[in-house]
Amino acid sequence: MRVSNREVFRTATLVVAVLALATNAHAKTAEELTVALDTIWVLLTASLVFFMNLGFALVESGFCRSKNTVNILSKNFIVFAISCLAYYVVGWGLMFGSGSGLVGSQGLFALSGADNSPATGDAYMGAYGAIAWTGIPLYAKFFFQLVFAGTAATIVSGAVAERIKYISFIAFSFLLVAFVYPIGGHWIWGGGWLAAAGFWDFAGSTVVHSVGGWAALAGVIVLGPRLGKFGADGKVNPIPGHSMTSGVIGCLVLWLGWFGFNPGSTMASDPNAISHVFMTTNTAAFMGLLSATALSWTWDGKPDLGMSINGCLAGLVAITAPCAFVTVNAALIIGLIAGLLVVCAVKLCDAVKIDDPVGAIPVHLFNGVFGTLCVGLFAVDKITGAATGNGLFNGGGMTLLIAQIKGIVAVAVFTFTASLVFWFAIKAVLGLRVSKEEEEEGLDIGEHGQAAYHITMPEY
Repeated sequence: MRVSNREVFRTATLVVAVLALATNAHAKTAEELTVALDTIWVLLTASLVFFMNLGFALVESGFCRSKNTVNILSKNFIVFAISCLAYYVVGWGLMFGSGSGLVGSQGLFALSGADNSPATGDAYMGAYGAIAWTGIPLYAKFFFQLVFAGTAATIVSGAVAERIKYISFIAFSFLLVAFVYPIGGHWIWGGGWLAAAGFWDFAGSTVVHSVGGWAALAGVIVLGPRLGKFGADGKVNPIPGHSMTSGVIGCLVLWLGWFGFNPGSTMASDPNAISHVFMTTNTAAFMGLLSATALSWTWDGKPDLGMSINGCLAGLVAITAPCAFVTVNAALIIGLIAGLLVVCAVKLCDAVKIDDPVGAIPVHLFNGVFGTLCVGLFAVDKITGAATGNGLFNGGGMTLLIAQIKGIVAVAVFTFTASLVFWFAIKAVLGLRVSKEEEEEGLDIGEHGQAAYHITMPEY
């Protein structure tokens, strides 16, 4: 049978068309699969960060006296709900809404009318352009950022524990997450002026931990120390916590949660980046634990379990900014220094009469600042893809370090000042501190009318 050239051409054209359709379908399927995997990764790691609320509650309650346990657990429980409301209503828009270099001004209120579909979400790139770099659904982006915002507020709880009014803490938490946290976050993660100036913070040593630490420091200054913490002669009187079991369990929960906090900040299932960040995160954590234990043992003659716990957390905080930008060996050094730093910072706080029952300021503020500086010192350009430039110790000169210092100072001045204003305003309107009688009896009875334990717990 004879076949004409025209029929051959038609057949070839049909084959090419079918192959093209199949290729496009395959490409679409691969793209959809990538989005699905990235979304699962982000929501899984966000859930680990959410689980950190339990860790904070256990550490704080364990480090404080039994008579305040209900109050502390309740604060750590309700603070996330308050943070959700504040961030949903206005915080997200101020942080990630497009606007000026100072603050977001679009898409401010409750994600109103936002399209959650990755395929059609481009319509909202104008409103939330700073976070359009990841192709997952908008709601997944929001939830991941929400659990970070809640963490910043939770940090404050430990520093002001055992003497703050419940309603006053709730009010401050709302204001912090609605206004203070997102404005500083916009400067760094929302396409603001610090990002444009070359400042880097991968997972939040400054955005989350330093902000929580500065807010906590302002609160402690306005609130004052617990009764009996400092004697008239300047002597520091230890006030031991009631359950180191709770403290250790809480620390291990937080250590686990940090494997969501840091690796999840890739916001994509990038195998190289994820595995690298897991390694740097864990390395800094164990090295912080070891160095803090060693220094406290040398300093006080016996290994202090509380210092060991805070050493682990200090290493985790310090590696949070540089975890994707530094080598594993650098993470070892960062963790070692963080553990030493937290012990010295606890001693310094006692010396200047800053009463922080759980060590939140030494852990989150001191090591949040240190970790942010470490980007400028140890960064290796494009080690996981991000073009940070090299840090000082890798031949990059002072450029990156200077950018990091500018960011630290800017966030410190804004956060501390705004927090002071809010603390003083709350003090004037609601009062800030419980009565002397309530503090002595315990906030469980005075603030909640119930006790955590229906047995006699010794107060040492």
